[in-house]
Amino acid sequence: MGFLPLLRMRMSIALLRATALELAVLTAHMIVYPSGLIPERRIPGPTGGSPSAGVPGSPLPPHLPDSPALPALPAPHPPAVLLHGFVDNRSVFVLLRRALVREGGRHVESLNYSPLTCDIRTAAELLGRHVEEICARTGRQRIDIVGHSLGGLIARYYVQRLGGDRRVRTLVTLGTPHAGTSVAPLASAHPIVRQMRPGSAVIEELRLPAPGCRTRFVSFWSDLDQIMVPLETARLEHPDLIVRNVRVSGIGHLALPVHPAVAAGIREALEASGAEAESSGAVSVA
Repeated sequence: MGFLPLLRMRMSIALLRATALELAVLTAHMIVYPSGLIPERRIPGPTGGSPSAGVPGSPLPPHLPDSPALPALPAPHPPAVLLHGFVDNRSVFVLLRRALVREGGRHVESLNYSPLTCDIRTAAELLGRHVEEICARTGRQRIDIVGHSLGGLIARYYVQRLGGDRRVRTLVTLGTPHAGTSVAPLASAHPIVRQMRPGSAVIEELRLPAPGCRTRFVSFWSDLDQIMVPLETARLEHPDLIVRNVRVSGIGHLALPVHPAVAAGIREALEASGAEAESSGAVSVA
């Protein structure tokens, strides 16, 4: 068998595996989806927040009225905010959230925005208000954000166009159409889908200069993501931004926020220094 036929066969097998995984993820997500419709419960810790804040069942510290107040210990990492994609909710981050809390010991919150949201700019403004509230409650000046698909685009607009780089240390995007995606033309009936098209006013705004942007970006893009058309649209290319593009091999769009190998890559990205964020990388799950 020649090289090209063998390559095509391997690609077909990989695509079949990725498609099967996408269907499994979709099925599991449909089961947990209703639980994500309820806003996340905020549980304050000794410093206004704790690595387990927002996790149902997390114990509160005992109240000791006769004991002197102990000095608050700084958290090892900035709080992390998880932002879901189009017509989704926070339930998509159940596994990633657990991984970040368990392995990173960080304060993690998952935000919901309405599925009726029709404008990326409005959603970005709402995100900004959430970020200010989280910073006030946790006593931290900066946070990290992980955004899946549309969530990454909303967060990027907040950072680049609304001054969010003052608050966001690192923005990790998972399968986000940074240059716009051409998939499912019929879905363009929804205004926010039109804003995700190549050449839309929002996409063009994000191409504008962003000198001095303080946020570092890490963009995970998959070579089998059938929602990103073309695939490279999930790569972030901008001359003014500090960017690390990470290629993920072997999985599709829905698996990006749930696969353990990607979760490990996200943890690494959130803990990396600014210099490391400028390099490229790859994650293989085959």
